[in-house]
Amino acid sequence: MPHGHASEALTKNQALVMGALSEATGPLSAYTILDQLRDDGLRAPLQVYRALDKLVEFGLVHRLESLNAFVACRQPGCDSHERTAFMICDDCGSVIEITDKALARRLKSLAQDASFALKKSTIELRGLCAACTPM
Repeated sequence: MPHGHASEALTKNQALVMGALSEATGPLSAYTILDQLRDDGLRAPLQVYRALDKLVEFGLVHRLESLNAFVACRQPGCDSHERTAFMICDDCGSVIEITDKALARRLKSLAQDASFALKKSTIELRGLCAACTPM
């Protein structure tokens, strides 16, 4: 797992939330996660949000701002959690995580040129995936 966090280091709630996101075919909102995990003992939104906050901090999960939803990191050994990009299909909702070192360097350079201390950037490209693009 990224950043040296073994699954046994996760709390029960974090492991449950991570499991739900790992099995999901697309992004999930915190409330969808809560609905899925009610039978596993998660009852309060705060429990899910705390778990999500930690999973994001650990680099195991990404937050998609435009969807207010979360996805499990799909890049094994992903080391670019500060600069991540996603392609989000407006039709089927699929999400593709992109790692592009040149893009990350360019963003860092743009920030430095503006004397801006860049901590994190998430780029979300919206459009249609190959399966949903009309021929």
